[in-house]
Amino acid sequence: MSESDKPIEALLQEERVFTPPVECEKSANIRDRAVYEQAKKDPEAFWSNAAESLEWFKKWDQVLDWKPPLAKWFIGGKINVSVNCLDRHVRSWRRNKAAFIWEGEKGEERVLTFGDLFREVNKFSNAMKKLGVVKGDRVTIYMPMIPELPIALLACARIGAPHSVVFGGFSAESLRDRINDADSKLVITADGSYRRGQIVPLKQNVDAAIEGCACVEKVVVVKRIGESASINFDEKRDVWWHDVVESAPKYCEPEPMDSEDPLFILYTSGTTAKPKGILHTTGGYLLGASLTHKWVFDVKEEDVYWCSADIGWVTGHSYIVYGPLANGTTGILYEGSPDWPDKDRWWGMVEKYGVNIFYTAPTAIRAVMKWGEAYPEKHDLSSLRLLGTVGEPINPEAWMWYHEKIGKGRCPIVDTWWQTETGSIMISPLPGLTSTKPGSATFPLPGIDADVVDEAGKTVPLGGGGYLVIKSPWPSMARTIYGNAERYEETYWKRFGNNVYFAGDGCKRDKDGYFWLLGRVDDVMNISGHRLSTMEVESALVDHQQVAEAAVIGKQDDVKGEAIAAFVTLKEGINGSPEKIDELKKHVAQKIGPIARPESIYFTAELPKTRSGKIMRRLLRDIAEGRALGDTTTLADASVVNQLKNQYEED
Repeated sequence: MSESDKPIEALLQEERVFTPPVECEKSANIRDRAVYEQAKKDPEAFWSNAAESLEWFKKWDQVLDWKPPLAKWFIGGKINVSVNCLDRHVRSWRRNKAAFIWEGEKGEERVLTFGDLFREVNKFSNAMKKLGVVKGDRVTIYMPMIPELPIALLACARIGAPHSVVFGGFSAESLRDRINDADSKLVITADGSYRRGQIVPLKQNVDAAIEGCACVEKVVVVKRIGESASINFDEKRDVWWHDVVESAPKYCEPEPMDSEDPLFILYTSGTTAKPKGILHTTGGYLLGASLTHKWVFDVKEEDVYWCSADIGWVTGHSYIVYGPLANGTTGILYEGSPDWPDKDRWWGMVEKYGVNIFYTAPTAIRAVMKWGEAYPEKHDLSSLRLLGTVGEPINPEAWMWYHEKIGKGRCPIVDTWWQTETGSIMISPLPGLTSTKPGSATFPLPGIDADVVDEAGKTVPLGGGGYLVIKSPWPSMARTIYGNAERYEETYWKRFGNNVYFAGDGCKRDKDGYFWLLGRVDDVMNISGHRLSTMEVESALVDHQQVAEAAVIGKQDDVKGEAIAAFVTLKEGINGSPEKIDELKKHVAQKIGPIARPESIYFTAELPKTRSGKIMRRLLRDIAEGRALGDTTTLADASVVNQLKNQYEED
């Protein structure tokens, strides 16, 4: 049965439509629909014109060389990312404009202007050169959310050393795999970081990792924790950040980079397979990140913008560092958790700094919903004028809560779909043009040729579902998997032919042409021959007024092929019971149909999540099918999954 046969009408017949606020329509950066037609009529002219917004040492000779599945953009063009993020701003009044407002978990504050950032990036660029790093060398970065993290990225970009940022929640073993795969000469880390009042031993993890890394010559260490970090310091290998920058010159000549030179490698978090090192190049990536940041978030010169992601993920690369800085935007950089020391930390910061634009994950929104609206109501959120979501499809009810309780009904919501591999946002509302529907990412952005196809690769009519694909190249697309071009082509370009990118996500378009993302294809269950997405069952559960969050998986069943198992977190004050289980099963059957009725429901105070907020459904499948648990090192709280496993086995 094809994806188009999935019985998802109960979820997707969304009648609520929200038109752009009048003020947004009048002042939006993009408020003329002609931009869609211009991009469609002559894509190369469209992207060439857009690239004029960047500063180039030398303009390109050719816009695009497309030999499916390999693309090259702005061929012959010479550019430097750090120049676009810093130099061109410090030549103007923006030199004294705040680039980052940083707040540490313990409440420390630091403001870096574009001038400050320029100075620190130049000094660290020279420091890396003195340590022997040259153009083309890979640098692994394993750091907390402190100002030195974006400084390190920009310094790598300045000297032409591709960076590989590894999220600070990864284990020493995972870090070792990524260092070795990239063959990194230098590792940049900190003595530790803070997480909910506890110290995360980053330097200890680095020490353990590089025992098996012959490629590493030096380790630069930022002093974040101090004496209580209790680290080992190898005098021959390790150097302190503050020591190497102290005597470094204050200016470093930027390296003229070819548009197609590598900018960074970012490893997708795999399950059992070897992590994929997604490689992004310079010119096209920067254009995608900066253009979409300006368009989707409708960023204005005076805005204070906050993306709550970690820079260890692609969202942080594109929408904390490169996109915002290229646009001269003031951004919030926050080290801590949304619930430390209390569950109103985010909202206190929105009020404190007058945040205008807030971009976060649906998982975080559902967590805030669970804690209750009293926390955001303690604070003045009137500075907010636009809200965004990223990372996974958002349930309509979570969308509505975000709209009403955080945006107070006046902030447009941009629900964005994109991937590590796409480099920048692909499907999203334009806040001054697009009427939104709760739960839908709406339409592809100008210049993005997205489609929904069936098993044979044929376009599915409106009202049908299938596989999300991209049918034309775009500038910020990944160029390869580092060191494994064959795997890149096999993973993304073989399913429907070499000229069609297979995103790996299920999708439906409603009768109005709105795109509804259904999550990963491997998150689709086959229940007695019927294809059900985990997202639609989760949405039906969350639709129940007493459910805060739900994760659904398919477990093997001798009769049905797969049976639905649901892990449910109830709202505070609500207790689980056999009667509640029956009530929720009936609720799902009523919302979707009897075929979607869960076989089993388990109540849990917490769901197993990574530190970036993604639910680890893979571990839930391990639990449900009685397998040994896979890697749990990326979990925010590993005890959650062990408690669930014990509970499941008892039942």
